[in-house]
Amino acid sequence: MNKVSTLILFFALLSSLSNAQNQLKTVGPEKGSLVIVGGGNMAPELWSRFVELAGGPAAANIVIIPTAGEDSSASKAPRETERLQSLGVKNITVLHTRDPKVANQESFVAPLKKATGVWFVGGRHWRLTDSYLNTLAHKEFNAVLSRGGVIGGTSAGATIQGSFMVRGDTKGNSIMIGDHTQGLDFIHNVTIDQHVLRRNRQFDLIDVIKSRPELLGVGIDEGTAIVVQQNTFEVIGASYVAVYTAEQIANNAKYPSGQNSTGGPFFFLGKGQKFDLQARKVINQQPVRFNEPAK
Repeated sequence: MNKVSTLILFFALLSSLSNAQNQLKTVGPEKGSLVIVGGGNMAPELWSRFVELAGGPAAANIVIIPTAGEDSSASKAPRETERLQSLGVKNITVLHTRDPKVANQESFVAPLKKATGVWFVGGRHWRLTDSYLNTLAHKEFNAVLSRGGVIGGTSAGATIQGSFMVRGDTKGNSIMIGDHTQGLDFIHNVTIDQHVLRRNRQFDLIDVIKSRPELLGVGIDEGTAIVVQQNTFEVIGASYVAVYTAEQIANNAKYPSGQNSTGGPFFFLGKGQKFDLQARKVINQQPVRFNEPAK
Protein backbone atom coordinates (compact mmCIF):
# COMPACT_ATOMS: atom_id res chain seq x y z
CA MET A 1 0.00 0.00 0.00
CA ASN A 2 1.45 3.42 -1.00
CA LYS A 3 1.53 6.56 1.17
CA VAL A 4 -1.50 8.14 -0.51
CA SER A 5 -3.62 5.03 0.04
CA THR A 6 -2.46 4.82 3.64
CA LEU A 7 -3.42 8.46 4.27
CA ILE A 8 -6.83 7.95 2.66
CA LEU A 9 -7.45 4.92 4.84
CA PHE A 10 -6.28 6.80 7.94
CA PHE A 11 -8.62 9.75 7.36
CA ALA A 12 -11.49 7.38 6.52
CA LEU A 13 -10.99 5.67 9.87
CA LEU A 14 -10.91 9.03 11.66
CA SER A 15 -14.13 10.05 9.93
CA SER A 16 -15.76 6.76 10.85
CA LEU A 17 -14.69 7.16 14.47
CA SER A 18 -15.97 10.74 14.54
CA ASN A 19 -19.34 9.65 13.14
CA ALA A 20 -19.60 6.89 15.72
CA GLN A 21 -18.84 9.38 18.50
CA ASN A 22 -21.45 11.79 17.19
CA GLN A 23 -24.02 9.00 17.12
CA LEU A 24 -23.26 8.33 20.78
CA LYS A 25 -23.29 12.01 21.68
CA THR A 26 -26.52 11.83 23.65
CA VAL A 27 -28.55 8.99 25.11
CA GLY A 28 -31.64 11.07 25.69
CA PRO A 29 -33.11 13.58 23.23
CA GLU A 30 -30.76 16.22 21.77
CA LYS A 31 -33.44 18.81 22.54
CA GLY A 32 -36.57 18.71 24.62
CA SER A 33 -37.36 16.52 27.61
CA LEU A 34 -38.89 13.20 28.62
CA VAL A 35 -41.04 12.62 31.71
CA ILE A 36 -41.12 8.86 32.28
CA VAL A 37 -43.48 7.73 35.06
CA GLY A 38 -43.58 4.29 36.69
CA GLY A 39 -47.38 4.09 36.87
CA GLY A 40 -49.78 4.37 39.80
CA ASN A 41 -51.16 7.59 41.23
CA MET A 42 -49.35 10.67 40.00
CA ALA A 43 -48.83 13.45 42.50
CA PRO A 44 -49.36 17.06 41.32
CA GLU A 45 -45.56 17.48 41.26
CA LEU A 46 -45.24 15.07 38.31
CA TRP A 47 -48.04 16.61 36.27
CA SER A 48 -46.79 20.11 37.02
CA ARG A 49 -43.28 19.29 35.79
CA PHE A 50 -44.73 17.90 32.54
CA VAL A 51 -46.86 21.01 31.97
CA GLU A 52 -43.95 23.30 32.83
CA LEU A 53 -41.73 21.55 30.26
CA ALA A 54 -44.54 21.87 27.69
CA GLY A 55 -44.41 25.65 28.04
CA GLY A 56 -46.59 26.30 31.07
CA PRO A 57 -50.41 26.22 31.39
CA ALA A 58 -51.07 29.18 29.12
CA ALA A 59 -48.79 28.12 26.26
CA ALA A 60 -48.96 24.31 26.48
CA ASN A 61 -50.52 22.45 23.58
CA ILE A 62 -50.86 18.82 24.68
CA VAL A 63 -51.66 15.75 22.57
CA ILE A 64 -52.80 12.73 24.59
CA ILE A 65 -52.24 9.27 23.07
CA PRO A 66 -54.54 6.66 24.73
CA THR A 67 -53.76 3.87 22.22
CA ALA A 68 -52.16 1.53 24.78
CA GLY A 69 -55.56 1.11 26.47
CA GLU A 70 -58.35 -1.36 25.78
CA ASP A 71 -60.57 -0.73 22.76
CA SER A 72 -63.48 0.33 24.98
CA SER A 73 -61.53 3.31 26.34
CA ALA A 74 -58.74 3.90 23.85
CA SER A 75 -60.45 6.76 22.03
CA LYS A 76 -60.87 8.75 25.26
CA ALA A 77 -58.65 9.98 28.04
CA PRO A 78 -61.01 11.69 30.51
CA ARG A 79 -58.78 11.31 33.57
CA GLU A 80 -55.71 12.79 31.88
CA THR A 81 -57.74 15.53 30.22
CA GLU A 82 -59.34 16.51 33.53
CA ARG A 83 -55.99 16.58 35.34
CA LEU A 84 -54.40 18.80 32.68
CA GLN A 85 -57.41 21.11 32.67
CA SER A 86 -57.19 21.41 36.47
CA LEU A 87 -53.65 22.74 35.98
CA GLY A 88 -54.90 25.41 33.59
CA VAL A 89 -54.08 23.75 30.24
CA LYS A 90 -56.66 24.70 27.64
CA ASN A 91 -55.24 23.27 24.41
CA ILE A 92 -55.68 19.48 24.64
CA THR A 93 -56.21 16.98 21.81
CA VAL A 94 -56.84 13.24 22.14
CA LEU A 95 -55.28 11.37 19.20
CA HIS A 96 -55.84 7.67 18.57
CA THR A 97 -55.72 5.02 15.85
CA ARG A 98 -55.04 1.30 15.66
CA ASP A 99 -54.11 1.54 11.97
CA PRO A 100 -50.52 2.48 10.99
CA LYS A 101 -51.87 3.55 7.58
CA VAL A 102 -53.92 6.21 9.35
CA ALA A 103 -50.86 7.16 11.46
CA ASN A 104 -49.09 7.88 8.13
CA GLN A 105 -51.65 10.45 7.04
CA GLU A 106 -50.94 14.18 7.19
CA SER A 107 -54.47 14.87 8.43
CA PHE A 108 -53.97 12.54 11.39
CA VAL A 109 -50.65 14.05 12.51
CA ALA A 110 -51.77 17.67 12.09
CA PRO A 111 -52.30 18.17 15.88
CA LEU A 112 -48.77 16.91 16.55
CA LYS A 113 -47.27 19.63 14.35
CA LYS A 114 -48.53 22.25 16.84
CA ALA A 115 -47.92 20.24 20.01
CA THR A 116 -45.54 21.32 22.75
CA GLY A 117 -46.12 18.08 24.66
CA VAL A 118 -47.28 14.50 24.06
CA TRP A 119 -48.61 12.21 26.79
CA PHE A 120 -48.80 8.40 26.42
CA VAL A 121 -51.47 6.78 28.62
CA GLY A 122 -50.85 3.36 30.21
CA GLY A 123 -52.07 -0.05 29.02
CA ARG A 124 -50.10 -2.44 26.79
CA HIS A 125 -47.18 -0.86 24.98
CA TRP A 126 -47.19 -3.31 22.05
CA ARG A 127 -50.40 -1.60 20.93
CA LEU A 128 -48.44 1.64 20.59
CA THR A 129 -45.73 0.07 18.43
CA ASP A 130 -48.30 -1.70 16.22
CA SER A 131 -49.96 1.66 15.58
CA TYR A 132 -47.10 4.17 15.44
CA LEU A 133 -43.64 2.63 15.05
CA ASN A 134 -41.85 4.03 11.97
CA THR A 135 -44.89 6.01 10.83
CA LEU A 136 -45.38 9.71 10.12
CA ALA A 137 -46.80 10.02 13.64
CA HIS A 138 -43.54 8.59 15.04
CA LYS A 139 -41.62 11.19 13.03
CA GLU A 140 -43.81 13.95 14.47
CA PHE A 141 -43.31 12.67 18.04
CA ASN A 142 -39.59 13.20 17.50
CA ALA A 143 -40.29 16.60 15.96
CA VAL A 144 -41.98 17.70 19.19
CA LEU A 145 -38.70 16.99 20.99
CA SER A 146 -36.67 18.73 18.28
CA ARG A 147 -38.73 21.88 18.89
CA GLY A 148 -37.83 21.73 22.58
CA GLY A 149 -41.10 20.14 23.71
CA VAL A 150 -41.73 17.26 26.07
CA ILE A 151 -42.89 13.67 25.75
CA GLY A 152 -44.29 11.98 28.83
CA GLY A 153 -46.08 8.82 29.73
CA THR A 154 -46.89 6.40 32.50
CA SER A 155 -46.66 2.60 32.82
CA ALA A 156 -46.83 1.35 29.22
CA GLY A 157 -46.33 4.99 28.24
CA ALA A 158 -43.01 4.82 30.10
CA THR A 159 -41.66 1.59 28.59
CA ILE A 160 -42.54 2.70 25.05
CA GLN A 161 -40.06 5.58 25.33
CA GLY A 162 -37.01 3.31 25.53
CA SER A 163 -35.20 1.66 22.64
CA PHE A 164 -35.81 -1.91 23.87
CA MET A 165 -39.18 -2.92 25.31
CA VAL A 166 -39.62 -5.43 28.08
CA ARG A 167 -43.07 -6.92 28.85
CA GLY A 168 -44.08 -6.33 25.22
CA ASP A 169 -45.40 -9.80 24.45
CA THR A 170 -48.99 -9.97 23.24
CA LYS A 171 -49.55 -13.14 25.33
CA GLY A 172 -48.94 -11.37 28.62
CA ASN A 173 -46.83 -8.78 30.43
CA SER A 174 -45.02 -11.32 32.61
CA ILE A 175 -42.90 -12.28 29.57
CA MET A 176 -39.88 -9.99 29.74
CA ILE A 177 -38.56 -10.50 26.18
CA GLY A 178 -41.45 -11.32 23.87
CA ASP A 179 -42.83 -10.74 20.39
CA HIS A 180 -42.55 -6.92 20.58
CA THR A 181 -39.21 -5.46 21.70
CA GLN A 182 -38.69 -2.32 19.59
CA GLY A 183 -39.67 0.87 21.42
CA LEU A 184 -40.08 4.38 20.03
CA ASP A 185 -36.44 5.06 21.02
CA PHE A 186 -36.71 8.56 22.50
CA ILE A 187 -33.97 7.41 24.88
CA HIS A 188 -31.29 5.20 23.31
CA ASN A 189 -29.78 1.88 24.47
CA VAL A 190 -32.16 1.88 27.42
CA THR A 191 -34.94 -0.46 28.54
CA ILE A 192 -37.55 0.78 31.01
CA ASP A 193 -39.68 -1.21 33.46
CA GLN A 194 -42.47 0.21 35.63
CA HIS A 195 -44.46 -0.52 38.85
CA VAL A 196 -41.15 -1.93 40.06
CA LEU A 197 -41.46 -2.04 43.85
CA ARG A 198 -45.25 -1.95 44.01
CA ARG A 199 -45.44 -5.19 41.98
CA ASN A 200 -42.22 -6.77 43.30
CA ARG A 201 -40.51 -6.52 39.90
CA GLN A 202 -37.12 -5.27 41.09
CA PHE A 203 -35.27 -8.45 40.07
CA ASP A 204 -36.91 -8.88 36.65
CA LEU A 205 -34.51 -6.73 34.63
CA ILE A 206 -31.39 -8.59 35.78
CA ASP A 207 -31.66 -11.43 33.24
CA VAL A 208 -32.61 -8.97 30.50
CA ILE A 209 -29.39 -7.00 31.03
CA LYS A 210 -27.36 -10.22 31.25
CA SER A 211 -28.65 -11.23 27.83
CA ARG A 212 -28.28 -7.71 26.38
CA PRO A 213 -25.34 -6.16 28.24
CA GLU A 214 -25.24 -3.11 25.97
CA LEU A 215 -28.49 -1.88 27.53
CA LEU A 216 -29.00 0.29 30.57
CA GLY A 217 -31.94 -0.90 32.62
CA VAL A 218 -34.15 1.62 34.42
CA GLY A 219 -36.91 0.37 36.71
CA ILE A 220 -39.31 3.04 37.97
CA ASP A 221 -41.68 2.59 40.89
CA GLU A 222 -45.23 3.93 41.04
CA GLY A 223 -45.75 7.62 41.74
CA THR A 224 -42.18 8.27 40.61
CA ALA A 225 -40.59 9.55 37.41
CA ILE A 226 -37.34 10.35 35.72
CA VAL A 227 -37.01 13.62 33.84
CA VAL A 228 -34.56 13.11 30.96
CA GLN A 229 -32.68 15.89 29.20
CA GLN A 230 -29.82 14.88 26.91
CA ASN A 231 -27.47 12.66 28.96
CA THR A 232 -28.97 13.28 32.39
CA PHE A 233 -32.01 12.11 34.26
CA GLU A 234 -33.35 13.40 37.58
CA VAL A 235 -35.62 11.42 39.90
CA ILE A 236 -38.84 13.09 41.04
CA GLY A 237 -41.80 11.74 42.97
CA ALA A 238 -42.47 9.64 46.03
CA SER A 239 -40.48 6.42 45.61
CA TYR A 240 -37.36 5.05 43.92
CA VAL A 241 -35.75 4.27 40.57
CA ALA A 242 -33.62 1.14 40.15
CA VAL A 243 -30.60 1.19 37.82
CA TYR A 244 -29.18 -1.92 36.14
CA THR A 245 -25.94 -2.24 34.16
CA ALA A 246 -23.99 -5.30 33.06
CA GLU A 247 -21.00 -4.06 35.07
CA GLN A 248 -23.06 -3.65 38.23
CA ILE A 249 -24.56 -7.13 37.84
CA ALA A 250 -21.14 -8.72 37.22
CA ASN A 251 -19.23 -6.89 39.94
CA ASN A 252 -21.86 -6.18 42.60
CA ALA A 253 -20.05 -2.93 43.38
CA LYS A 254 -20.13 -1.82 47.00
CA TYR A 255 -22.20 1.14 48.18
CA PRO A 256 -23.76 1.98 44.79
CA SER A 257 -26.52 4.05 46.43
CA GLY A 258 -24.25 5.65 49.00
CA GLN A 259 -25.55 3.44 51.80
CA ASN A 260 -23.79 1.01 54.12
CA SER A 261 -24.80 -2.00 52.05
CA THR A 262 -22.71 -4.82 50.63
CA GLY A 263 -23.65 -3.98 47.06
CA GLY A 264 -25.94 -5.86 44.71
CA PRO A 265 -26.89 -6.41 41.07
CA PHE A 266 -28.78 -3.09 40.93
CA PHE A 267 -29.07 0.07 43.00
CA PHE A 268 -31.72 2.64 43.83
CA LEU A 269 -31.87 6.40 43.34
CA GLY A 270 -34.25 8.65 45.24
CA LYS A 271 -35.90 12.01 44.74
CA GLY A 272 -33.49 14.72 43.60
CA GLN A 273 -30.71 12.36 42.61
CA LYS A 274 -29.31 12.60 39.09
CA PHE A 275 -27.72 10.06 36.79
CA ASP A 276 -25.36 10.41 33.82
CA LEU A 277 -26.82 8.21 31.08
CA GLN A 278 -23.70 8.22 28.94
CA ALA A 279 -21.14 7.54 31.67
CA ARG A 280 -23.70 5.39 33.51
CA LYS A 281 -22.78 6.90 36.84
CA VAL A 282 -24.63 8.66 39.64
CA ILE A 283 -23.95 12.40 39.51
CA ASN A 284 -24.91 13.40 43.05
CA GLN A 285 -24.16 10.39 45.19
CA GLN A 286 -25.68 10.36 48.65
CA PRO A 287 -23.11 10.46 51.48
CA VAL A 288 -22.16 7.08 52.92
CA ARG A 289 -23.95 6.36 56.18
CA PHE A 290 -21.58 4.56 58.50
CA ASN A 291 -22.71 1.70 60.68
CA GLU A 292 -24.18 2.98 63.90
CA PRO A 293 -23.86 1.03 67.15
CA ALA A 294 -27.03 -0.65 68.38
CA LYS A 295 -28.80 1.20 71.15
